Amino acid sequence: MKLFPIKKILILVTILAVPGFLYYQLQDKGKNRYKPLPYFGPKTVASTFHSVKGTKIPDTNFHQISDFKLLNQQGDTVSWKNFDKEIVVLNLFYTSDNQATLTANNALKVLQKTYGKNKVISFVSLSIDPKRDTPDVLAKYAAKHQAVPGKWDLLTGDSTQVYNLIYKGLLLDAVQKIENGKTTFAYNNLFVLIDPRQHIRGFYDISAQEDYTKLDEEIKVLIVEELRNNTDGR
Repeated sequence: MKLFPIKKILILVTILAVPGFLYYQLQDKGKNRYKPLPYFGPKTVASTFHSVKGTKIPDTNFHQISDFKLLNQQGDTVSWKNFDKEIVVLNLFYTSDNQATLTANNALKVLQKTYGKNKVISFVSLSIDPKRDTPDVLAKYAAKHQAVPGKWDLLTGDSTQVYNLIYKGLLLDAVQKIENGKTTFAYNNLFVLIDPRQHIRGFYDISAQEDYTKLDEEIKVLIVEELRNNTDGR
């Protein structure tokens, strides 16, 4: 009988060991070892219950971002349906030159590359200057910053809808102001981590390296959380 070369044996052992190792990492005696991410926004007690070891516990209604219909850089209508069962990382921006937007774009380029092949992650940049940031403007901007439609969508649309989404949905602020005769904006320069049910699971300061690292880590935690929920039927 022909013997396997030692290299092939080691590869085979590694392949067989990885699933067990991952299972051990994600579970500890049947429990998820990762601490679930928090939910942000107002919460209410639901009229339904779930059971834990025979004890009925009231469910919680978490803040949920309402649906919207906006246009991306290709002029296509985008709503939550476009992100079905996906985790979304969202930020506010506007195309006029400003350091805050540049910092966000550089970070998003890296994230888009890192998660480019991961179909459960998408990125959204929402313009806070919809009057000037038309789809044509966003198309040129997207090409310049290598934003791939469907993976990284730049959104614009009706200003009332945009600002309702910002204030009521994302729980952020964005205010237009005039400085030296030039229109600028004061806004929350944050990444928002949103789960597939449109719940906010994290806010991260774009300008802080430690927050960027935390976002990258918590994206992975949320992926694990979603896998667990899908596995146990939640």
